[in-house]
Amino acid sequence: MASGTERRGCEFHLVRYVPDAVRNEYVHIGIILHEPESKRTVVQFTRDWRRVRCLDPDADTELLEGMEAELRRRLDSSTGAGLMRLLEDSLSLSVQMTEGKAYLAESLPAGVEELMRLYVDPPPRERLPRVTGRVAIQMQMRAEFEHAGVWDLMRKRIAVSEYTRSGDPLRIDAGYRPNGIVRMFHAVSLEPGLEMAKVLAFSSLGLHAGVERVEKANLELTAVIEPAAKLGATDDEPERLALYRFGVETMEEHRIRVLTTSNLGRVAETARRELRI
Repeated sequence: MASGTERRGCEFHLVRYVPDAVRNEYVHIGIILHEPESKRTVVQFTRDWRRVRCLDPDADTELLEGMEAELRRRLDSSTGAGLMRLLEDSLSLSVQMTEGKAYLAESLPAGVEELMRLYVDPPPRERLPRVTGRVAIQMQMRAEFEHAGVWDLMRKRIAVSEYTRSGDPLRIDAGYRPNGIVRMFHAVSLEPGLEMAKVLAFSSLGLHAGVERVEKANLELTAVIEPAAKLGATDDEPERLALYRFGVETMEEHRIRVLTTSNLGRVAETARRELRI
C-alpha cells in the first residue's frame, strides 16, 4: 500500500469453517470487510480448499462457494446491526463469523486482498504446515482405508444423535457394518490433553446402547490415537506417560477399543476382508 494514501476506517470479520462444534477445530475460509462511511461491504472466500479438506475430508466446498455468492447478494443493502443479524442468519452451524475488528484500508479491494493474505490464504510455504494432532490421525485413517479400497464403502461423520438423543453434537469419523456387528473408528489425539478422550468416553455407553437398539447389532467402537513415543510419553517423561496411560485407560473402561496409528494397516485389511473387496 502507498504510505501517503489516506486510509479508510473499516471493520472486518473472519469467516470460519467449523465442522464439529464439540472439538472447536476450525480453518478460516473468508473475509467480510465493511466500510460504515460508504455503507459498502465486500465478501471474499478462499479459492483454495485444501486446508478445509485437510480438516474435513468430506466438506461440501460447492455449498461453501454458494454461500459466498448468497452473502454477496444479501449484503448489498445491509449495514450496522442489520448487517450483523443478516450474517448470523445466513451462516450455517458449520460456518461461523468472528467478532468485528477495526481495520484501516487504502480501499476495500486492497483491504480484502491484504486480510486474505494474512488470515485465509498465507504464502505457499506456510499454506500447508506440518499436520499434527487429530487431523493427522484422520488423514492416516483415510489413507489406509483408501489403500485397502474400502473408504468409499464406509459411512463418514456418523451422527451419534441417531443412536443417543437429539442434540448430541458428536460425529464419529467413519464406520461400516459387516455381519452382526457395527464397527466405528474415531481419531482421538492425546497431544493437546485428555478432552477428546473424555468426550468419547462420555458418549460411549449411550452409543453402544443406541446401536444395539437401532441396528439390532453390537458395536465395536475404536479410538485411534498416536503412539506413546510420538508424544514423548516414555519412561524418561513419567508425567507424560502417566497422562497418556490415563487417557487410554479411561476410554477402555468405557468399552472403547484403543489402537494406535501403527495398527491402521491391519484394521484396514480387516475391513477389506469383511467388506469382500
